[in-house]
Amino acid sequence: MRILVTGGAGFIGSTLVDRLLADGHEVAAVDDLSGGDRGNLVRAAESPLFALHVMDIRDPALIGLAAEWRPEVVCHLAAQISVRKSVADPVHDARLNVEGTASVLQAAHHGGTRKVVFASSVAVYGRPAVIPVPGGAATDPRSPYAASKLSAETYLATFKALHGIDYTTLVLSNVYGPRQSPDGEAGVVAIFTDALLNGTPTVVYGAGDQTRDYIFVDDVVDGFARACGTEGGGGRFNLGTGVQTTDRRLHSLVAEAAGVADEPGEAPTRLGDLPAMAVDPAPALEGIGWRPQTELAVGLKSTVDWARSRLASL
Repeated sequence: MRILVTGGAGFIGSTLVDRLLADGHEVAAVDDLSGGDRGNLVRAAESPLFALHVMDIRDPALIGLAAEWRPEVVCHLAAQISVRKSVADPVHDARLNVEGTASVLQAAHHGGTRKVVFASSVAVYGRPAVIPVPGGAATDPRSPYAASKLSAETYLATFKALHGIDYTTLVLSNVYGPRQSPDGEAGVVAIFTDALLNGTPTVVYGAGDQTRDYIFVDDVVDGFARACGTEGGGGRFNLGTGVQTTDRRLHSLVAEAAGVADEPGEAPTRLGDLPAMAVDPAPALEGIGWRPQTELAVGLKSTVDWARSRLASL
């Protein structure tokens, strides 16, 4: 089938592009390269089934592209992903994440798209009462970023009601893996990996007992690939492991994978950081036939090996 991937030059998006091409699909990636990297698509560029379109998802030209190319499925990953940036500039966040999603959905409508698969975030759950967060849990957005993601989910339902475009929402926990940039708050695995391999100091905030649910990027793109089918229409599914890993434990695991000393510095707890987060992935098995496959230690070794190879080539 023909699949359009927004944010297709990004960490997750480019990995998804590679997976979809390997599955035999025809793929178009849309990315303005503000956060993505053309280098992530070197392998994809070798395929005659792939094309990269450098444009902002809010560009009216996106409608023309979709109308001409007529993708059966749109995987929408392009977004402003920084919670702190959303707090500092909520208008910019809304323009990219809300207006941008409306633009993608309008293009999907003009392109006769059957389904949109949307990348949402655990941020929509706020401070959940139950961990792992179950499927169908109440939302409680506590940042403009979370509010924009939840608003985008509402737009999906609206366009289904108006135009019959099916959708599946995938709520992503903390995704890590090869190609993730260390330049951002969401990439703590990449931050630890880059610093430890370069011999620069690392920091664990507070007592290091905050927890997150780390999911390997290959598992995430498997969820997207499965959601591109006919299953899971109108549903929201958590993509995570359900396992909580403390910041301190994560540092130890990355240090072990890198073969270096496990000696992080300490810093005060950051204002607004959640004390704990993990999501229950069980409903995704029934909804789209998905479950997490990669153990954290295995995924971290793959990530560190990739980062070491990248540093050696610089």
